[in-house]
Amino acid sequence: MPGKRPHRGATLNHESGRFNLPTTVEDGDWLDAQDAIDGAPPARRTTVTVEHPRTIISRNISPDIGFDRSINPYRGCEHGCIYCFARPTHAFHDLSPGLDFESRLFAKPDAAALLRAELAKSGYEAKPIALGTNTDPYQPIEADWRITRGIVEVLGETSHPLTITTKSDRVLRDLDLLAPMAAKGVAAVTVSVTSLDPKIAMTLEPRAPHPERRLTAVRRLADAGVPVHVSIAPVIPAITDHEMEHIVERAAEAGARGVFFLPVRLPYEVAPLFRAWLDTHFPDRAGKVMATIRSLRGGRDNDPDFFTRMRGEGPWADLMQTRFRLACRKHGLGRERIVLRTDLFGAPRGPQGELF
Repeated sequence: MPGKRPHRGATLNHESGRFNLPTTVEDGDWLDAQDAIDGAPPARRTTVTVEHPRTIISRNISPDIGFDRSINPYRGCEHGCIYCFARPTHAFHDLSPGLDFESRLFAKPDAAALLRAELAKSGYEAKPIALGTNTDPYQPIEADWRITRGIVEVLGETSHPLTITTKSDRVLRDLDLLAPMAAKGVAAVTVSVTSLDPKIAMTLEPRAPHPERRLTAVRRLADAGVPVHVSIAPVIPAITDHEMEHIVERAAEAGARGVFFLPVRLPYEVAPLFRAWLDTHFPDRAGKVMATIRSLRGGRDNDPDFFTRMRGEGPWADLMQTRFRLACRKHGLGRERIVLRTDLFGAPRGPQGELF
């Protein structure tokens, strides 16, 4: 059985198998040796590698996603959420989607400069840029690297529409930038709250802020005039689904304008990692959890098809939708769409902008 690692989400660090990569091993330094003597699993310290991409805006044409462009300031995420659908991207770097994903991170310090250059190009058409679509832009290393803040500064300067998704109250550090943008109608934030139970949250998302801190962030954003929504994503059967109504209630009390939920998704390497996590932390209900997930996903661990991947199908999906709809009606919330202005955008000026 895989072992627990303090303050980490994944219990494994196996290679993905999709790209014939070698198995990832521990660092092998003296701290790992000490852990071996003490009988504990080797410690995993976070390392950050600087990445210098040529461009910073990623684009997609997925018909079931409400944006066509996004920015990821970081690769990998120290929050360590076991269910994270971005984990498989670490295999592209010859790294494990398991522990490597949450401990061997990549940062893009040139992001703001690259963004400024891309926004200054002739013919650029402004549409909302999404932050937090792959890994969290306010994960712990943002406190030192401040890459996300640099991106928000550029978008604020140019009145470019921006949406942020995060499960961290660190977003409040940029409230001085977000509030004026929201006043113009060009910024909105979604805060993810998966569970209100600290023990479950700590197991699911070991390095993410406490759920109460996230709800406090919702309140402070709302009080500052920033349109804020709450995402109950993912909902995990027999682990967190019983909390859905309570989270909707707390979101309404905190001042959220809307709320939505997504059933858990287990693409590629996430499925075996999730199964191992269940065996370690919830062995009493692991079979029930996976059986229900397969019921939601047409008999598979994961459904990659557009539209159904976001809502699931079958009796369990219908039940979740009904419960969610009734809870929203009771507390006066719904899936209010985020609509941001695009007509205020002005291309950046200055030495870099004048090159284009």
